Amino acid sequence: MQLRRAARVILVGAPGVGKGTQSERLLRRFPQLKSISTGDLLRSNVKRRTPLGRWSDRRKSSRRASLTGRLPPAGIMAESTIKTGGLVADDLMLRLISSELRTRGWLGRDAPAVMTLSSEATATEMGAHDDERQPMDGYVGAPWSLPPTRESASAAPRASDDPAASFILDGYPRSASQATTLDAIVPINLAVSIKTPFSVILERIAGRWVHEPSGRVYNTTFRAPRVAGRDDVTGEPLTQRPDDTEDVYRARFRRFEETSEPLLEHYAKKGVLLEVEGLSSDEISPKLYGEFEKRFVG
Repeated sequence: MQLRRAARVILVGAPGVGKGTQSERLLRRFPQLKSISTGDLLRSNVKRRTPLGRWSDRRKSSRRASLTGRLPPAGIMAESTIKTGGLVADDLMLRLISSELRTRGWLGRDAPAVMTLSSEATATEMGAHDDERQPMDGYVGAPWSLPPTRESASAAPRASDDPAASFILDGYPRSASQATTLDAIVPINLAVSIKTPFSVILERIAGRWVHEPSGRVYNTTFRAPRVAGRDDVTGEPLTQRPDDTEDVYRARFRRFEETSEPLLEHYAKKGVLLEVEGLSSDEISPKLYGEFEKRFVG
């Protein structure tokens, strides 16, 4: 189905609610949609040894920083954060998102100026001293600490409205403050809140089994393996993830509620929030399709 205008979408929902399933179905139904994963962007930059990745090899700079008390460059800290499963700060995430959208031609030339990885590399490779580097380097290790800039405060977003510039943004924003900073780059025009009763999600989580070598996932409630406890392809044993327990999930759910409520309020005030409820992905999908078509197809 063809879109008539650009859809810039985020999906919000508790762990295990089925955001991945809904995202995959939307991408299949609307071919103009693309998925942009901030986690993939980070890993790709490190793997391809972009300016972000190349900085991670500068061990001497890192040692010197530890002696002088200065923070190491963004790349070193980002790679370390990724390896330890931590959160990368807003300024770096915004640079990645802005750079990706500009590369795809989805941001106009008069969009707000956001420092990209390439511009960081130019400053560093030209021999700038530590004291001359952009102040953002000092914020990478401190989650959610993007300093406001004159550009982001005064310039209006110039995101493309071409249907080909449609995307689902995965992994960002996760808080109201992140959503506010993202507004300065690209305005999200549909925030979908997917809701399923807590008891249903808990049952779903408890019934989840995984074939670790392949990543295949089964569920005893709706996608059971042909032989209980065995992978359909290899016949090898299935295991449960250490965090697929009721206590761990309850803690994750509480954290999600604390951060998601202000985020959803932010998008509700902007008039782009859509709440979709259902007991299963198959019940939620048709509702989501209908609303999506009203906004971007009709």
